[in-house]
Amino acid sequence: MSDSIDSIIDKRTDVRCVLVSAVPSGADQHYYEASLDELERLADTAGAVVCARLIQNKQSPDPATYIGSGKLTELAELCRNNEVTLAVFDCELSPSQIRNIEDGLGDGITAIDRSMLILDIFALHATTAEGKLQVELAQLKYTVPRLIGKGKAMSRLGGGIGTRGPGESQLETDKRHIKRRMDALEDELKSLKNIRAVQRAQRDSSGIFKIAIAGYTNAGKSTILNYLTDAGILAQDMLFATLDPTTRKYELPCGQQVLLTDTVGFIRNLPHHLIEAFRSTLDEVVYADAIMVVIDSSDPEAYAQLEVTRSLIEDLGAGAKPILYICNKSDIAEPVGTNTVTADTVFVSAKTGEGMDTLVAALERMAQEGKKKYTFFFCHNDAGMVNFLYSSATDVTVEYLADGISATAVCDAKTAGKLKRFIKD
Repeated sequence: MSDSIDSIIDKRTDVRCVLVSAVPSGADQHYYEASLDELERLADTAGAVVCARLIQNKQSPDPATYIGSGKLTELAELCRNNEVTLAVFDCELSPSQIRNIEDGLGDGITAIDRSMLILDIFALHATTAEGKLQVELAQLKYTVPRLIGKGKAMSRLGGGIGTRGPGESQLETDKRHIKRRMDALEDELKSLKNIRAVQRAQRDSSGIFKIAIAGYTNAGKSTILNYLTDAGILAQDMLFATLDPTTRKYELPCGQQVLLTDTVGFIRNLPHHLIEAFRSTLDEVVYADAIMVVIDSSDPEAYAQLEVTRSLIEDLGAGAKPILYICNKSDIAEPVGTNTVTADTVFVSAKTGEGMDTLVAALERMAQEGKKKYTFFFCHNDAGMVNFLYSSATDVTVEYLADGISATAVCDAKTAGKLKRFIKD
């Protein structure tokens, strides 16, 4: 088979689609409407034109077709009348549901779910070798259980799969080839993960304070990093414009240097397998000393997006880290309740520069207050540095050994930087 899966949505600009959602009785209508609005932006980012929305009010999703047979007939007629070739469901569909829906829609109409659409966008925007490998692995993991032997479903895989083995069905052959490819991808990603771990260890030993820039997709994370460091990374008004982490060194007015890392954006209902696929990328948040959470204060859903971001940071195990909240796009923002986020909130416009001085001052306070635990080793000739450690750090413990002095201490990045050559990896 080929080295990658083709985009579910072709590289054409004339793909017409309809969005489909099932809303339980008594549910919060606003939540589902906001989710569909977001799905429309995802479809637009992927290059599709949204022609209509179809909403089924149903107590629980139909196990066979998600929206029920009657509504499926209505959807098929809607697609035919509007020359629609793609139905995008705002949920995660099972393999049997995809088969039943496509059978009901007829030839020429493809059904995909929210996860498939996000994967498609990831495939379009991945630029680094690691990013492309992560996307392909996530696609394959999602595709394997959905290989139901149907011609239309099989056409989603790019290139020929290979010849049929003796006494083996085409489906079994396809799964065997995909499994082989998945094993190869996991081996490659394991090697890249080890390289990333070495890079993180080098950053740790440098003693430079590390800040991860996190937040909802399209909140302006890349624009802020570009403004501060001239990073020159892609910053566009689209969802998931940035998939690959970018780290830049930034010198604060006080002279202290920090590392700023842009990360992949969050989104509501982010599938678990995507979190796992991009774990090494999201680990930039886990291994940072502090987090900048960027919020699009111009978005009516800003507060809901913030709750999604907070939840995902907690899920990653980084909820206890110092967090600075940044309400971006203040030049076009209308009051949406983001002023109730926290006392540690800065309002800025990375586009115009408004409030960026305040942001830099807040980063400086965060970095100077931030402290980490380090292990040092001093040769006997450098024993005088232990006195400096006692005067500049806290929780100092010292052990005198035959070949030198081992010490652990909690100190800020400035102190650790002065003792950089004594830090043990």
